[in-house]
Amino acid sequence: MLKNSLICVSVFWLASSVGCNTSRGDREVEPQAVDPSSKEPTSASTTSTKIDRGQNRTMNILFVLTSHSRVGDTGKETGFYLSEVSHVYYQLRQAGAHITFASIRGGKAPIDGADRKDEDNARFLDDSEVMSAVANTMPLSAARASDYDAVYFPGGHGTMWDFPGNSDVERVTRGVWERGGIVAAVCHGPAALTEVKLSDGSYLVSGHEVAVFTNDEEKAVKLDQVVPFLLQSRLQERGARIRTAANWQSNVVVSGQLITGQNPASAKELGKQLLQVLKNPGDKS
Repeated sequence: MLKNSLICVSVFWLASSVGCNTSRGDREVEPQAVDPSSKEPTSASTTSTKIDRGQNRTMNILFVLTSHSRVGDTGKETGFYLSEVSHVYYQLRQAGAHITFASIRGGKAPIDGADRKDEDNARFLDDSEVMSAVANTMPLSAARASDYDAVYFPGGHGTMWDFPGNSDVERVTRGVWERGGIVAAVCHGPAALTEVKLSDGSYLVSGHEVAVFTNDEEKAVKLDQVVPFLLQSRLQERGARIRTAANWQSNVVVSGQLITGQNPASAKELGKQLLQVLKNPGDKS
């Protein structure tokens, strides 16, 4: 168990909070109209001040998890893919980062791929404090982009249903990006980026090199006819330049403020790259 953890999760996120509040109401987050000009929650500052990454400053990172637990009409369960969280989480925590878990609806985020043969997965599953955080995530509607140096979208097939077109995904991603923060995503996590537009109306991924769960990989798992769309193709339609590797091989791309990985095998390297860019922002290529 991690001692003196800085994880803070709360349905009602208060800027002055220094502890963890795991209570939440039963209210579901109502869908909102997608609007590039949408603002932060009313309690948040609307400042556009750029992120200050001082040498001794704590890194604040938002992990956004899917709330969707079903693979279409197949009857199969899904959620966020555990290794895509655990492989990144422990690297960042060891470096002293403050990590907040949010999900689309808040509360308990469904887990997929809970393979205990993976050392980081087993550590995560046995860590009562982090498991409590995942069981009591903050609803993304309460997140303020101004609080974070980076936002990270792990994958899992559930993301294909509740990330695209979600107004809070778009608001937080755009807000972090336009303050000079880092946007990271792996595997199906880049589904979060398919509809994100910047304040000038352009798609965030346009012109950027991106790694993503490929069309070939989706066909290999026989879900290409189940998912709402093929993620590689959709991001290409948005102007992304997709860099692919062989199926199931690690492939991570750093494109300025954008860091993406192709599949679960890419998560550990993505964590290394994210940490390096956060510590040395001048290294962004």
